[in-house]
Amino acid sequence: MSSTFQAPKGVSEYVPPRADLFSAIRQAFAEQARLAGYGYLELAVFEDTNLFKRGVGESTDVVSKEMYTFEDRGGRSLTLRPEFTAGVLRSVLEHGLHKQGALPVKIWTTGPAFRAERPQQGRYRQFYQLDLEAIGSEDPQVDAETIALAWNWYRSLGLTRVRLLLNSLGCKECRPAYRTRLQEFLRGLDLDEPTRERIEINPLRVLDDKRPGVRAQVEGAPLMADHLCGECKAHHDRVRELLADLDIPWEDTPTLVRGLDYYTRTTYEFDHPLLGSQSGIGGGGRYDGLSEDIGGPPLPGIGFGLGLDRTVLALEAEGAAFTAPPRCQVFGVALGEEAQRTVFTLVNELRGAGIAADMAYGGKKLKGAMKDADRSGARYAIILGERDITAGSAQVKDLEGGDQAAVPLPQIVSTLKERLS
Repeated sequence: MSSTFQAPKGVSEYVPPRADLFSAIRQAFAEQARLAGYGYLELAVFEDTNLFKRGVGESTDVVSKEMYTFEDRGGRSLTLRPEFTAGVLRSVLEHGLHKQGALPVKIWTTGPAFRAERPQQGRYRQFYQLDLEAIGSEDPQVDAETIALAWNWYRSLGLTRVRLLLNSLGCKECRPAYRTRLQEFLRGLDLDEPTRERIEINPLRVLDDKRPGVRAQVEGAPLMADHLCGECKAHHDRVRELLADLDIPWEDTPTLVRGLDYYTRTTYEFDHPLLGSQSGIGGGGRYDGLSEDIGGPPLPGIGFGLGLDRTVLALEAEGAAFTAPPRCQVFGVALGEEAQRTVFTLVNELRGAGIAADMAYGGKKLKGAMKDADRSGARYAIILGERDITAGSAQVKDLEGGDQAAVPLPQIVSTLKERLS
């Protein structure tokens, strides 16, 4: 009988064995981040609402339509995080990490984020991201490093269909003139009133509109790539040179506009063609003015958010070979009370040796316990009965090949460690 309660609509929830894959790809990312010198940050799940209004931008769909905002008992307006970057930067500034050593501050974090979306495959109201930020440097090498880290992670998972889309959104020096030209172009189109209002607030956001009718009209819009200042063009060229040095292929995508207002210069997205309308599985870029927007000092930065949910879907769509480490490698089967104590001790010794081990509980008979062993996915079973205890050994059975042999109890751990290595 199922419970009366169910998870709220639009929540991405994972249960074994799919959750094991989810956990394993997250752990694989943690290793990539560690190797590149990024420290882990455990971040607040909710923030002052104004952090997102000022940082993400009030004209964005995220802030204007999708945030989960509530008033706490003290009358303060708080919001469940819809993205990570603003909160990470707030934390770096609050704790003075940018004053404690060489820049950039290199941070990564992970967890759920929340948006009031219309739920569908790959688009959820509670979703999971991996977030990585490098704060305090304008060096194009830092841009290329973040891209390479994400790219290498996707490759390590066995994904082969991921495409890197790349663009530059300019800076505060060259964007104003482009903004004016773009507004002039957009004002001449047949657009609905909310979109026309957006032209005056943030015209770049119109280029990000996913509606086919709007996309068709903006095809001839002027592009930022044609209006970059000398410094932005040199920066963008350098990023592309560095990616070429790393043999990372990219597609110049001059219409690419991320969905948040803080992006400047390098902007990128990872796309997976097998996921249909939700093909964007991650992305990021520079946000060199965000620190000042939220009341901090001038502090350039770049980072990305990678969707864990969509990465799982991409792995499943490709049939990628990446698998989670086994939850159980050795399964203990004990016949009798004394054997239960011995097997319990052996299982804990195996775990201490780094071997995933479990056992049958509740005094099950041999047939039922062996069914549990098969269901566990273990490679080996340790079978121990009264005769085995008297002989000072246990039966070690290969659950794949069927071979079985007696192994002295003091040698069980070392024998299985050798076989599983």
